[in-house]
Amino acid sequence: MIVGISRTTAEWEVALGEAVRTLRLRANTTQADLARQANVGISALRALEQGRGSSLATFIPVVRALGREDWLDALAPPAAVSPLAVLAESRRSEQGRRRRASPRASAQP
Repeated sequence: MIVGISRTTAEWEVALGEAVRTLRLRANTTQADLARQANVGISALRALEQGRGSSLATFIPVVRALGREDWLDALAPPAAVSPLAVLAESRRSEQGRRRRASPRASAQP
């Protein structure tokens, strides 16, 4: 893989699977033990490690069982700006743009 070139979905699946497998082996844990800890099927774990397609429902508990929640945090960092604050500011700005009719304009015949 050349740095700076986008990976395909299949390449990401393989890379993430290899990373999960490496972590599992470093932890000296069998696939059966990790699957049990993560409460996922062993076949689902094997598919994940082999990059043969997996779901977030498998990936997330496996990553958590391996103690790597930081991976998940990196995927979905907290919003720097609250969406509700943006909406409120937008509404305030829009109200400021609306002009009220002047008293003279309404008093004209």
